[in-house]
Amino acid sequence: MSKPNKSSQVNEQVSSLSSNERSKPSNDLHQSSHSIEVRLQSGVVRSYEAGITVGAVASSISTSLGKQAIGGIVDGQNVDLDRVLKQDCELFIVTLDSAEGLYRYRHSAAHVLAQALKRIYGAEQVKLGIGPVIEDGFYYDVDLEHALSISDLAAIEREMNKIIQENQKISRRVVSREEALRIFGEIQDPYKLELIRDLPEDAELSIYDQGEFFDLCRGPHLPSTGRIKAFKLLNVAGAYWRGNSDNKMLQRIYGTAFPNKVQLDEHLHMLEEAKKRDHRKLGKELELFMFSEEAPGMPFYLPKGMTVRTELEQFSRELQLQEGYQEVRTPLMMNNRLWEQSGHWEHYKDNMYFSDVDDATFALKPMNCPGHMLIFKNTLHSYRELPIRMMEFGQVHRHEFSGALNGMMRVRTFCQDDAHLYVMPEQIEDEINQAISLIGRMYDIFGFEYKIELSTRPEDSMGSEELWDQAERALQNVLDRRGVEYRINEGDGAFYGPKIDFHILDALKRSWQCGTIQLDFQMPEKFDLTYIGEDSLKHRPVVIHRAIYGSIDRFIGILTEHYAGAFPLWLAPVQVKLLPVSDHYADYALQVQSQLRAAGIRVETDLRSEKLGYKIREAQMEKVPYSLVLGENEKNASSASVRAYGQGDQGIQHIEAFIEMIQQDVKAKV
Repeated sequence: MSKPNKSSQVNEQVSSLSSNERSKPSNDLHQSSHSIEVRLQSGVVRSYEAGITVGAVASSISTSLGKQAIGGIVDGQNVDLDRVLKQDCELFIVTLDSAEGLYRYRHSAAHVLAQALKRIYGAEQVKLGIGPVIEDGFYYDVDLEHALSISDLAAIEREMNKIIQENQKISRRVVSREEALRIFGEIQDPYKLELIRDLPEDAELSIYDQGEFFDLCRGPHLPSTGRIKAFKLLNVAGAYWRGNSDNKMLQRIYGTAFPNKVQLDEHLHMLEEAKKRDHRKLGKELELFMFSEEAPGMPFYLPKGMTVRTELEQFSRELQLQEGYQEVRTPLMMNNRLWEQSGHWEHYKDNMYFSDVDDATFALKPMNCPGHMLIFKNTLHSYRELPIRMMEFGQVHRHEFSGALNGMMRVRTFCQDDAHLYVMPEQIEDEINQAISLIGRMYDIFGFEYKIELSTRPEDSMGSEELWDQAERALQNVLDRRGVEYRINEGDGAFYGPKIDFHILDALKRSWQCGTIQLDFQMPEKFDLTYIGEDSLKHRPVVIHRAIYGSIDRFIGILTEHYAGAFPLWLAPVQVKLLPVSDHYADYALQVQSQLRAAGIRVETDLRSEKLGYKIREAQMEKVPYSLVLGENEKNASSASVRAYGQGDQGIQHIEAFIEMIQQDVKAKV
């Protein structure tokens, strides 16, 4: 199910079919006696009398399908269950176990929400904006004098349940533009009137009725309100009409709906888990990072957060050096002519930061690639040197709108674990193969499953169609030969080349796009990059752009939520907490601390004069992997009572044996 964007939100409410595609309400159609042929999704062709409805076709296939059907797709057009079939067509029966079915289900839930609001607050008091389906739910924007809050949602839900119990039929009627303007003019709804006036002259307008309620809407919908079985209103927020800050602020009510209560409960549980795991909350509690109004969207790393970041960088650095990568560092700011040459000026200037220096315009780098091109160009290269694998943990800056900022997930400056591989054409597939393997090995360490997506040529692409086709074939060949599953994402490639994106799945099965491999024939051309071939002539290399974390900052946010703040031992900011049972054992605790630090273990000692139980609880709240309780018996035996996070007491262990265990586990990345 795709998530509507701003431009499609209007289309959620109304249809934009051309005049020759217009249909009339089913009760206006005269049934004909001639036969028509209907090709079903199975490929089977059946004959029916013209005038049969989609619902009747579903029932003719099987009783169970007739009960499950909620609508159809006729020759690619989404229609309701009561749509009449007048001619030969291809028909797909829509049920709730499909993405399209769930989309319609949630769309109808949004209408039930709007109807409930009009009943509670008065039809004349509620002016409806738009109510589209979004990922995992729906919302409705309303203009209402009463200021809604979370406390109002229970009453609205009760009224929605009444409407569902009434099992009101949901039916579609087509109206002319004049009639639509009259209908919504009579109820003085300025938002619907604006939507109607903004539609093309030949657009078909339809209204959906359920009981006393009606709404301007493209549809399609469920056959009746009674088909909704499980829903929940989630929260209330403000939203400018049509996303424009110059317009009035409306009230937006968010909700979700699922075909049954079990699915709804699972989703609500996941939302509660997500709240507990929110990296912004945990980042503050665990003292990982902070944000300040003095630098909006730019994270400040606290000592513990810096430890996590350093460990991630070092892990990646070690693996890449083993794979023959060379680490470089490029300036944060470079002359604007470089960005014009690379193409970033044309495609990213609105998201870049500029400054005048020595009568010239400079820009903070939004990407590392142009700097790497200059490094490659700095030296004459032989074909024997290729592939050259250049990596950088480079800080980049991109201007994001303040409303889009979201903790570590959406920032204005971040560290990209960038790499650029300079290869001969015949090396492309081998290098991409190795890059995929490296990304897979790293994700396995974190316990991430991942999905792969191949993104093809976008509308604003640079270069010839022939080179793009060649690049796309190379990426597809690698994926096909590896036998991995992937989906094609048409038109979502970078402006300079197609790409393979890696979408990791966290502990809550949420998808995050992180790693990427991009094939680029354009920048070597723009920067006139060459190497000396075996024939002693100059040749053009191909560049492979590659990132694994993507943004290290964002990756830390993802990991914080993935692990719920309980980082694995090798990543944990504090690996061991020492808890002397009283002040008498402070010296022994400091002695153990010195031993652990000498062994490279990150350790803290709690020397506060607090009860032991309090100290243990605090260490658990800080999610420290190991806590060592130190008392008389432990001191006499050069040992410690070991407690593991989430597992409790692990018994007595000699300090030397404990150090060896920790070192082995850190080395194994557990």
